[in-house]
Amino acid sequence: MSKIKMQNPVVEMDGDEMTRILWAMIKEILLDPYVDLKTEYYDLGLKHRDQTEDRVTTEAALAIRRHRVGVKCATITPNAQRVEEYNLKKMWKSPNGTIRAILDGTVFRAPVLVPNIKPFVTTWARPITIARHAYGDIYRNVEYQVSEPGRAELVFTASSGRELSRQEIHTFKGPGILMGMHNLDDSIISFARACFRYALDTRQPVWFAAKDTISKIYDHRFKDLFQEIYDTEFAADFKAAGMEEYFYTLIDDAVARVIRSEGGFIWACKNYDGDVMSDMVATAFGSLAMMTSVLVSPDGNFEYEAAHGTVTRHYYKHLKGEQTSTNPIATLFAWAGALRKRGEMDETPDLYKFADRLEKASLNTIVDGIMTRDLAELASNSNKNVVNSRDFLEAIAKRL
Repeated sequence: MSKIKMQNPVVEMDGDEMTRILWAMIKEILLDPYVDLKTEYYDLGLKHRDQTEDRVTTEAALAIRRHRVGVKCATITPNAQRVEEYNLKKMWKSPNGTIRAILDGTVFRAPVLVPNIKPFVTTWARPITIARHAYGDIYRNVEYQVSEPGRAELVFTASSGRELSRQEIHTFKGPGILMGMHNLDDSIISFARACFRYALDTRQPVWFAAKDTISKIYDHRFKDLFQEIYDTEFAADFKAAGMEEYFYTLIDDAVARVIRSEGGFIWACKNYDGDVMSDMVATAFGSLAMMTSVLVSPDGNFEYEAAHGTVTRHYYKHLKGEQTSTNPIATLFAWAGALRKRGEMDETPDLYKFADRLEKASLNTIVDGIMTRDLAELASNSNKNVVNSRDFLEAIAKRL
């Protein structure tokens, strides 16, 4: 057969460890034989980020701005142990954090549902989509380790040079730690609009949760802006579509409501809350390796990735020559999502139809009982065939 042609490239961002191995396998077995892949390649592997002083991450994000669609492999965010292991120049920041800050988007994460894998929360009958604000908070923080007694203050000086605010944070009598965070009205407003637009597109209600009873300025600003954007720009559209009204509640109440719900809604979260809750939701639906993730920017750029990490434990086994049964679904769906969006933007039906078939073939493989070890522990099939990663991808190729 002749390969499916692409008009414009997808920004391809390679990653680390076991997911880098899966990345190459997916391209070899499921993409290259069928699609004349056109990508602009960036190596975001930790060693290459270190060699380029992390410039490659910024270059990749700017490339997504140019080409509008990117697909990213999982990457390592180094801690002290990783700095020593890889002999790094410094402890580089999260590449996801850098890309999200440049694109200023919202991350939507939703589970991949398969009929023979039931959620651990028995009331959940429909997907729960986590909408994660992708700017600011702890991911753009400033930290300081206090080593001696002293006074810490929060000071704001206007660009004119006039000091507008000075507040005591704490008077230290001994060692301690400090952290400063920020956010922007424009980014919060973009986040709110993205959530409400996505809700209208997918016909799902929106819940937003924060802790405004404690954080009476920071979290309360999120609450006020969300309500303002909904009331002035989206309330009428929600009503015309026959959809439930936007719902706000405290984050602790939201957690309780989510567990008792049947799903089928968008749960909008601040940056850190979304990071944590998306892992919880993914695991409760079955596996973190079955969670899709897409970053949507206000100006219509899209970055697709797996919601999980680099699967370090399996990578060390792979280096020893051992077979691993690593689940590639989230990474595979990232590629499918990027190719579908590229096809939609460029009006190339063959490309987005291929993405649909690729996803369907993947799910049918699991339904037929051929699966990786993590899914075998959850699936209801009586006939389970646990296979390694390559054999799983080959089984998908047969159905494709």
